[in-house]
Amino acid sequence: MAKYVLALDVGTTTLRAHIYDKDAQIIGTGVCKVEIMRPKPGYCEMDPDLLWRQVQQVITDCIKDAYTDSSNICAMGITVQRNTFITWDKETAEPFHNFITWQDLRASDYVKQWNKSYTLWLRKRVEENQVYFGCIETWLLWKLTKGKVYATEYSCASTTGLFDPFQLGWSGVVSHVSKVPLNILPPIKDTSGQFGICDPDIFGAAIPITAIIADQQSATFGQCCFNVGDVKCTMGTGTFIDCNTGHKSHASIAGFYPLVGWKYENETVYLAEGNSSDTGQCLEWAKSIGLYEKVEDTSDVVMSVQDSGGVYFVPAFSGLQAPINDDKACTSLVGISPHTSKVHILRAILESLAFRFKLLYDAVHRETKINLSDVIRCDGGVCNNEFLVQLVSDLTGRTMDRPVHMDMTSLGVAFLAGLAVGVWKDKSELLSIRKTEKQFEPRDSPQYKEILTEWKNAMRRSMGWYNDVDI
Repeated sequence: MAKYVLALDVGTTTLRAHIYDKDAQIIGTGVCKVEIMRPKPGYCEMDPDLLWRQVQQVITDCIKDAYTDSSNICAMGITVQRNTFITWDKETAEPFHNFITWQDLRASDYVKQWNKSYTLWLRKRVEENQVYFGCIETWLLWKLTKGKVYATEYSCASTTGLFDPFQLGWSGVVSHVSKVPLNILPPIKDTSGQFGICDPDIFGAAIPITAIIADQQSATFGQCCFNVGDVKCTMGTGTFIDCNTGHKSHASIAGFYPLVGWKYENETVYLAEGNSSDTGQCLEWAKSIGLYEKVEDTSDVVMSVQDSGGVYFVPAFSGLQAPINDDKACTSLVGISPHTSKVHILRAILESLAFRFKLLYDAVHRETKINLSDVIRCDGGVCNNEFLVQLVSDLTGRTMDRPVHMDMTSLGVAFLAGLAVGVWKDKSELLSIRKTEKQFEPRDSPQYKEILTEWKNAMRRSMGWYNDVDI
């Protein structure tokens, strides 16, 4: 019987399922768009009933696309967008509300505007022990096992703000301050292992669920960043840097998250993670105003000019994250002259994405004091832009390694699910499976020293923009 592994990836914009064979080749795929609801300004929600139907559909489509049967799937792994949560009734299984996604902003005014009647209503059910609380992975595990398993996993738990990475458990202090009682939080399990069995009535076979992991941690595992100092760069919806800090959680002052990467075979691996939120949105905005038509052409287009013509772009639609940490910063375009063309502006936008990663990389290097790897492993759709990836290599002085498999989030959880049931023996076998599509070697680019300095000046001018100032 073939040993196939199913990976379910619940992303922010896309829901997909892949079936992998022993060589980690994709033999079947199912994809659909995640439907986001914005009922009020600042609200960002997902309909749980719709999401459940979509999950069943993409898995069914994936099995059909692989020309196989669900009984041939020996393991299933789930990777999810982080910090998107829901609560539901233990007895009736009915959700109390929609999923509140990680992009939702209503908590920013939590203290001032929290709906007291809602919290009292929910608290009463908590006191009556009627409430389940969980992020997407907990809810999906509960749904797939038809209520038999209620649990989460260390990497997912570590992103919630309710977790103590130094004690490896839910934080009593945060629970007290946030008024989220510990008794409604799910038990935490290792990343790779037996989570439960998918009820055979759903897909026609009892598929073992053997891995759960958060999305960026999954991509880091898929990139085989197994050693201390290994670095992964993802450029997609946002730009993420994840650095393997080994068995120690990094306490950051620059705004990096001390995350659990994975807990596997009695080994807990931690990551220091920083991000810049607006990578995808910047490129979408550039397209919407006519700076380009096809994203695959942008690399050649911007190389048709020598530089950005003195134009500097600051990507801050959602403020500036680590290591700047200014949520009052604004997006800005500085240095426009009568000679500025669309190509100059587009090049400035792509350069700004590389500059933001440079800031993240330097801060991780400075803070962790770890000897970082000579190679940065990159993934995400934006890393298909060769101009951008080459510029990141030049700025950091590191080789950028782009893999054959760009969907590292799915591959990472597939690896972890397969390890649990013996599809792959160990991490050394995974290293032999991961293949490089292209490497970008750093070049000497002295002109960018001055350009980066001027860009930082432009960034400083964008900071604190939304503060109230009397004129």
